[in-house]
Amino acid sequence: MADEPLASLGDKTPLMAAYKPHIDALAGKGRSGRLITIPDDMPPGSEVANLGVLGYDVHEVFEGRGVLEAASMGVKLKETDLALRCNLICIEKEKIKNHSAGHISSEEALILIETLGKELGSDKVKFYPGVSYRHLVVLKNGKNNISCTPPHDVPGTSFMNVMVKPLGDNSETADLLNNLILKSQGILKNHPVNKSRIQRGKDPANSIWLWSPGNKPKMKSFRELYGIEKGAVISAVDLIQGIGVYAGFEVIRVEGATGLYDTNYEGKAKAAVDALKEVDFVYLHIEASDEAGHEGNEELKTKTIEYLDSRVVKYILEEVEKMKEKVAIALIPDHSTPCAVRTHTRDAVPFIIYRPGEESDSVNRYDEESVKDGYYGLLEGNEFIKAFLGIDKRD
Repeated sequence: MADEPLASLGDKTPLMAAYKPHIDALAGKGRSGRLITIPDDMPPGSEVANLGVLGYDVHEVFEGRGVLEAASMGVKLKETDLALRCNLICIEKEKIKNHSAGHISSEEALILIETLGKELGSDKVKFYPGVSYRHLVVLKNGKNNISCTPPHDVPGTSFMNVMVKPLGDNSETADLLNNLILKSQGILKNHPVNKSRIQRGKDPANSIWLWSPGNKPKMKSFRELYGIEKGAVISAVDLIQGIGVYAGFEVIRVEGATGLYDTNYEGKAKAAVDALKEVDFVYLHIEASDEAGHEGNEELKTKTIEYLDSRVVKYILEEVEKMKEKVAIALIPDHSTPCAVRTHTRDAVPFIIYRPGEESDSVNRYDEESVKDGYYGLLEGNEFIKAFLGIDKRD
């Protein structure tokens, strides 16, 4: 939900423009700062950013998005498997129109992925359906000597200019993946699902896009790293659920959680509060503001922040007040997704940490500028999570 000032919002960011009294109240009770979630030499993706928020050494554990989503789907990877994210995307006039095929429904996507599995799958290539436009391809004995471009980074770009590229002389894996992309376009072009979508004025899912390759990661659990015995993760996104699997968290799935502005905010908030009665740590992830940023829709992004405030934060603040145990609360974006550029950036993100009993700082509004005056200043690495868990005391 972090962004940059926009003329359409009176030179404010969506966070500055949004009416968010409960989030601002949390800022008044807690301490604020900024966190660098993405190192300069790492791709600015959600996988790196969320690992960074949780205090993992991303240089040590990062193996791409596909392997994390495989864990969420229950796909068991062998050491020699190469897992990749498989988006269903929309291409128009040879250019990538969007990374999500107009946010295709999971029901429609399942039919398309099953078709692609029958037509293009083999002993070496396996397709696995996920949620909406987000799916998985696993290559047996695939080589991770390739460079892939995230489709959300290049809307409006000729797809042929950003195909998979080999790193080095051996192009076998790159050629295989590019062939899958091109063959998928022939299969999907006249598929009944896409014909129906076009008739209804929706973008067709007329290509796959393969990216974020990786092998099975070597990650320690959150308990091994920080001594937290029991944790849970709540998200509509396979990537985040997969991080939770490797971290040793219980994965809690909420009916109606979509990853978009129409997600089940209330259900996710209630699930978080209920989980807190059973576990020590809950990672509640809400994707809606990021997707609005990718669409370049500042009005929608502002609305998703207001929904977060009134439908999630308000409830959580009210419910934890009733609990016998004290509950610490942090609020943080994983990365910035400015509407003006419609993709992720490496900008440090604003955060709040509220730990009962700790003196608050002078910040009483939550946005990209206000937090610069906060107690924590600028943090990096695992400094944020250690501060939140009370491991790193500054007083």
